[in-house]
Amino acid sequence: MRTERSPRTFLAPVATAALTLLALLSPGSASASTAPASAAPASDTVDSQAALVWSDEFNGPSGSAPNPANWNHETGNHGWGNNELQNYTNSRNNSALDGNGNLVITARQEANGSYTSARMTTQGKVQPQYGRIEARIQIPRGQGIWPAFWMLGGSFPGTPWPNSGEIDIMENIGREPHLVHGSLHGPGYSGGNPLTGSYMHPQGWSFADTFHTFAVDWRPGSVTWSVNGNAYQTYTSADTRGNPWVYDQQFFMILNVAVGGNWPGYPDGSTQFPQRMVVDYVRVYSL
Repeated sequence: MRTERSPRTFLAPVATAALTLLALLSPGSASASTAPASAAPASDTVDSQAALVWSDEFNGPSGSAPNPANWNHETGNHGWGNNELQNYTNSRNNSALDGNGNLVITARQEANGSYTSARMTTQGKVQPQYGRIEARIQIPRGQGIWPAFWMLGGSFPGTPWPNSGEIDIMENIGREPHLVHGSLHGPGYSGGNPLTGSYMHPQGWSFADTFHTFAVDWRPGSVTWSVNGNAYQTYTSADTRGNPWVYDQQFFMILNVAVGGNWPGYPDGSTQFPQRMVVDYVRVYSL
């Protein structure tokens, strides 16, 4: 997540076989550019033979909490290093299942003018190392609204950011409704100077209009980003400007909607609340 800070569950037969892939999932071990470092056709970079090893499909009664076996809520209103405005809560007003197989994260403007939202992580619960990390999401919209699906190195916070590593699978800032961004933040390439690229909606429409699938194919020494199966950039260990590649370790996943901040700017008279990020699923595949 662009920053200036110092920082229906499925286990069925496929996942049973995947219990041998402990390194993949065990939590106990271990300004955007449109020109990526390197790119290849989607058929060359997005693995069609990937096997599902974990997912949360967000099945459950309307108004229920996301599965606590998978998700933590991070809370607080301290700006998160980016001068953001929201107070992250664990309230069902800000994060709840909708009864239709979706998780909904809702950013609200409260009666006193303050903002609330939710930030959820799989830290210590689901921490893959390599694979396709994928979510199908309908993002929110509006000036100052900042949805994200991203990951932090499992060594965080013991290893401080950015040395712990960060993989931003999808970010959008409301003033750019037709663009999503994918980035790496690590030692020597972080904050306002990450390894980064963007994907424009093929028709130039708003990504908030419907669901889209955002993913990374993450292998030793490389990360490839895709939207709806269309790969748009790859970064490798050769692209870090001589700095360390810190992505050969476990990472945990994060879903959040921020309000305001240094990068997106702040809500204005055009921004409508509440704003909802609707997540159909989050899945992890082996490659």
